[in-house]
Amino acid sequence: MSSGYSLILATDLDGTFLGGSDGDRAEFYDYLQRHRDRVLLVFVTGRDLDLVRQLYDEAGFPTPDYIIGDVGTSVTCGKTFQPLAEVQGWISDIWQNANDLVKALLNGEPGLSLQPIEPRYRVSYYYDPEVLQPSTLKKLDEAGFDAVLSADRFLDVMPKGVSKGPTLLKTLAALNLDLNNAVVAGDTLNDLSLFETGLKGVAVGNAEPKLIDRLRDMSNVYLSQKPGAAGIWEGLNYHSKTLS
Repeated sequence: MSSGYSLILATDLDGTFLGGSDGDRAEFYDYLQRHRDRVLLVFVTGRDLDLVRQLYDEAGFPTPDYIIGDVGTSVTCGKTFQPLAEVQGWISDIWQNANDLVKALLNGEPGLSLQPIEPRYRVSYYYDPEVLQPSTLKKLDEAGFDAVLSADRFLDVMPKGVSKGPTLLKTLAALNLDLNNAVVAGDTLNDLSLFETGLKGVAVGNAEPKLIDRLRDMSNVYLSQKPGAAGIWEGLNYHSKTLS
């Protein structure tokens, strides 16, 4: 893997890379395509691989070099869809096929309902913020799991210490890339760990208020006023990472 990239863009998809107007997205995607040989593009998303692959059919959509999916619990090459073994093995070793254990642990907990998906290295729920009990989150922590909440709707039970940010850092290290060239972008609380890496960051203008509240004192994060793709571009300019 070449370490000569001028920009490593690690971005969330929904609301971020896919956010904003059609015109803003088209302009930003074209900009990335014109400089594609100098950009390492990493999608860091809650989507699974199949949902990401559906985007490839859209005209002008940039193909990522890597996909960190399932809220940080899967890592694949964006062209071959093969796992990045070094990082995927780390995730697998922590999780230890805990899906059934988690479901049994949370059975009957108030405010939770399983999402109709079966990711391999996490268990995904819908949650009601008015009903979910702090004791439920404590139970998960004591059992050795992390909980990632976002959008006042989604709760993902994760391998301890695994989320978007740590998985991104593991990926960049495995590829021997220069962190100084990396910029992360996101819009919801499940992107918080991206910003907690200390890498240059951009919270787009449509970011959820709970995320913004957590980011206000982070000097590495630019709070854009523009939504979606336009916000990412504005943030790249702020961090002096635009290409010409």
